[in-house]
Amino acid sequence: MSTDNAAGCAPLLDGPLVELTLFAAGYCRHPEFFTIRGGSWRPVPFPAGFALIRHPQHGYILFDTGYSRRFVEETRRLPQLLYRMITPVVFREEDGAVSQLGRKGIQAEEIGTVVLSHFHADHTAGLRDFPRARFIYKREAYAAVNKLSPFAAVKAGYLSGLLPEDFGERSAFMEDVSPYPLPGSFPFEHGYDLLGDGSLVAVDLPGHAAGQTGLLLRTAEGEVFLCADAVWSSRAFREDRKPHPAARIIMADAGEYGQSFRRLIRLHREYPQLLIIPSHCGEALGWTGEERRP
Repeated sequence: MSTDNAAGCAPLLDGPLVELTLFAAGYCRHPEFFTIRGGSWRPVPFPAGFALIRHPQHGYILFDTGYSRRFVEETRRLPQLLYRMITPVVFREEDGAVSQLGRKGIQAEEIGTVVLSHFHADHTAGLRDFPRARFIYKREAYAAVNKLSPFAAVKAGYLSGLLPEDFGERSAFMEDVSPYPLPGSFPFEHGYDLLGDGSLVAVDLPGHAAGQTGLLLRTAEGEVFLCADAVWSSRAFREDRKPHPAARIIMADAGEYGQSFRRLIRLHREYPQLLIIPSHCGEALGWTGEERRP
């Protein structure tokens, strides 16, 4: 792979092209100022984005899952109810990933892999709906949450009841796959070649959650970076607007978040052809309550 990516001209990936469709499975509401400096004090919707990837050999793959009915069930009682009280969620059964995929003629059993950016409930709530999928994530991300007390887990945005009983048996760790040689000019250091063919490359994005990763891929329209919750909106990296300092209370590591934020700004400036998609940005998702292609 060439590493002479000056000015972000050469492709980052050398693997096969994939197809990408973006969705949102429900949404939550937060005051905008919390997520971006100078934002409004009024609550605005943040869609729970997930992505469907179609690989020419490996078939259907998901990046996260958004909310599901299971989230509502898991937050009916304390202390988990605090999650829903602090983060009001709007969800309809037809909004779930499995329902939306079904309307496109894709059955749950056809999803072979789910790549998890991190373990917050708005990214994991649909996992039980995909009985044949294997789960790929960073060992660090799961280790940070799987032994927390109930109250600590809620503070960390983690609901253990969202995970299938055989979650461990169906899991694979990014740390165990081959590294991918990203160009020296690329702002992020580590790439994980998830399928071994250079088509899906996970990238470390720590700070918002321990072990959070984004995903690089290449479509016929160009290269895409699904940046998870490294920012909550595209305006944040375009306009260099960090979240309010109060947002630190929901960050695993505010220092690492700041570093990832700065690197994302640099990525946007040095690779202007790369489409960066935050998981909760309605603009980037093309979100109007229905699935949209990028």
